[in-house]
Amino acid sequence: MEFAVIKTGGKQYRVSKGDTIRIEKIKDVSEVGQKLTFDQVLLVDNGKDTTIGMPMIDGASVNAEVTKIGRADKINVVKYLQKSRYFKKNGHRQPFVEVKILAIK
Repeated sequence: MEFAVIKTGGKQYRVSKGDTIRIEKIKDVSEVGQKLTFDQVLLVDNGKDTTIGMPMIDGASVNAEVTKIGRADKINVVKYLQKSRYFKKNGHRQPFVEVKILAIK
């Protein structure tokens, strides 16, 4: 089973062909069905040989297609200090892009 480790959005993801992953929002992505190429590949393993980059592998890429653009569930952030009348409550919804891996080259 072939897999790769890619870097995007400050995080690393282990991906195989056919996987669907949820990554951080990408600036240039605007519509579902758009094709993406991840060129920051750290490791590629095809079952027999493992190629490790120093830090990236030259010429390696992972092709993907955008399947969903959205925002995650709300996270409530509460700051509270007792006996001082201090209470702050904020909500946050992190934007994401869901992609399906098409090929590892």
